[in-house]
Amino acid sequence: MNISQLKSFVEVVRSDFNITNAAEKLYTSQPTVSKQLKILEDELNVSLFNRKNNNLLSLSPIGEKVHHVACDILAQFDKIKSIVSHEDSTIKQNLHIATTHTQIRYKLPQVIERFNARYPNISLHFHQGAPAQIAEMVNNGDVDFAIATESMHLYDDLLVMPCYQWSRSIIVPHDHPLAQCEQLKIEDLAGYPLITYVFGFTGQFKARPSLLST
Repeated sequence: MNISQLKSFVEVVRSDFNITNAAEKLYTSQPTVSKQLKILEDELNVSLFNRKNNNLLSLSPIGEKVHHVACDILAQFDKIKSIVSHEDSTIKQNLHIATTHTQIRYKLPQVIERFNARYPNISLHFHQGAPAQIAEMVNNGDVDFAIATESMHLYDDLLVMPCYQWSRSIIVPHDHPLAQCEQLKIEDLAGYPLITYVFGFTGQFKARPSLLST
């Protein structure tokens, strides 16, 4: 039994037994929450829920007792974190972030400014690289997390959380044939040479920068 299992258990109850909603609030996946619940029940050797066709309906009698204690444990756990956080508030902390040139050059400066104003005791250290490189930095533990664009296939073993969306643009001279297209398609671009990102940055036209962590 561990804190993650108890958090999953309590959040599922708080989410009216909807595992998908609980997973979103915990910033994880539905299979992960389901696995945490199964491990918890297996370790306790009890059924914490009343089920119908594999759907969670309510807490079982023993589940209600366990839930009450689990809530108390998590409350005490939060108190411990609060005490430690207060003691460390005057100590300079380092946060290492891997990201691409585009993010650090154009998107993050204002975010960094606001972050520094709110958390003056945290020193930010940025590590630049291509998507494959920053994924490796996270996997190796060289950084705390990464902010990446596209190439989501590189991050199957990492937790990916979407931050925001942006759209790509096609830039051509005014007299270029593509300028006459009301709605561009991939087929329209196929006949022309392109200046674009190197391999590793390519992907869908609508990109979703994401936070990556282990």
